[in-house]
Amino acid sequence: MRFAAGDCLWLLALIPLLAGFWAVADLRRKKALAAFGSMELYEKIGLALSSRARWVRRAMTLAGILLTIGALARPQWGARLTRIEQKGVDIVIAMDTSKSMLAQDIKPSRLEKAKYELEKLLDILQGDRIGIVCFAGTAFTLSPLTLDYSAARLFLQSISTEVVPEPGTCLADAVKASAENFNPNERKYKVILLLTDGEDHCKELGMDPVKAAEEAKEQGAVIYTIGIGSSEGGPIPLTGENGALEYKRDVSGERVLSRLDEDALKQVALATGGKYYHSVAGELEVEKIYDEIRQMERKKFGEQVQVEYEDRFQYFLAAAMALFFASALIPEKKK
Repeated sequence: MRFAAGDCLWLLALIPLLAGFWAVADLRRKKALAAFGSMELYEKIGLALSSRARWVRRAMTLAGILLTIGALARPQWGARLTRIEQKGVDIVIAMDTSKSMLAQDIKPSRLEKAKYELEKLLDILQGDRIGIVCFAGTAFTLSPLTLDYSAARLFLQSISTEVVPEPGTCLADAVKASAENFNPNERKYKVILLLTDGEDHCKELGMDPVKAAEEAKEQGAVIYTIGIGSSEGGPIPLTGENGALEYKRDVSGERVLSRLDEDALKQVALATGGKYYHSVAGELEVEKIYDEIRQMERKKFGEQVQVEYEDRFQYFLAAAMALFFASALIPEKKK
């Protein structure tokens, strides 16, 4: 036998407490009655109680409470094996970890907002495989596609702006690295979720993120982009040599403002038939995106054997009700 809600068993501590309360109450009642008259007098006027009958009733009540607590803990015995078919799509999350993600135009920072979005995505995934790519001046796969959401969550928590040492932001590299995680023999079931402020320093080198997105589309991938930041922008905080807060500055000594580039992200998403979302405080864009992903055709990843136990709480509950009812029928007064 096992208990599906074993946390409820702490309520068993109430049983000795209730028994002790009754014992103290009886002692105080006996002293109070002795101060007013003798037991013979109480028996003559019909006020004497049978201590034996009273404790039988209480024992039945305690047993009923014990069985009720047992029912709350959901006792289970007997099991059957059920095969569950696992279906879903492959989702690769491309996370911008460049220094500009430290900007605080979205509180507490762009990076923390992006990580919060992905935490919530892991909470609502239903059978989809997930992978994580980090990118700044270059990109690499932090976590390959997996159904182990706990492992993916650990990788997500470890993400910081120190993960990719090469400075800058390269969107084309992020798209290419994400597409490399998919099965090249498939032309569907593929989603890339790109979270970034949209700044791109690779266009000058001839690396076009829209062209990379078109190549990903040829492989069957759909890209959804989430813009993290604001059009007004914000300074990039850095830690100085003495641990003091500083801000990134240009060659003239002016603070560098990092601004959200929505146009680039819209173009990347539209190139694959995806959509662009602007991340704002108080909303979860990943929920809207996953509602669309649910409508996509899903592939079979395999079967999972699940053990299902039979609930037997109804027997405990029925016995408890019978004890409560029977205890109410036992008179405590002496005949």
